[in-house]
Amino acid sequence: MDDSGLWEPIYLIGAIWGFWAISWMAAAAWASRTEARPVAGSQLPYRIVTIAGVIALFSQRQWAGIDAPGLDQLWDPPAALSGAMVLVTAMGFAFCWWARLHLGRLWSSSVTRKQDHHIVDTGPYALVRHPIYTGIIIASIATAIVQGTALAIIGVVLITFGCWIKARLEERFLRSQLGADAYDAYASQTGMLFPFL
Repeated sequence: MDDSGLWEPIYLIGAIWGFWAISWMAAAAWASRTEARPVAGSQLPYRIVTIAGVIALFSQRQWAGIDAPGLDQLWDPPAALSGAMVLVTAMGFAFCWWARLHLGRLWSSSVTRKQDHHIVDTGPYALVRHPIYTGIIIASIATAIVQGTALAIIGVVLITFGCWIKARLEERFLRSQLGADAYDAYASQTGMLFPFL
């Protein structure tokens, strides 16, 4: 591949995903001490589903080096749409970072209760209860539009389902840890993954 190929939308999107993943892991050290977590094994289902979704989302004929039915391109998006999806991917991860910074030291990569944990209902958390998952779903949809394969669509479905499983687990856990009345009052005013849903 020549240098011009690196500027293709799918490679730009891959770079955005990579930058987000590396920066996200690097920021993991900036969190309060964990005081409680759900029972062992309860987080395994969403992790398996989400990892399978990411693998499906990024399966491409030229990357995988195989010829499989799910890797056939269903559509070839016009250049303007692909370029717009690069921006949407970046915006999805910007939304994740806004939520991550707003949450501050209460953030965790897994479902936990941190020291001094409380319900955060401002900033992006006033729009949806799980804005980080929302941003990831938005980036996944934009990526699938550029990929244009059946496997990419399956990837979005799996990632969305994984986020939903994790959000449900997190909500049950936080409801028990922070008080059902307080959490239910917050939940009644905001959508889980998307506003008004």
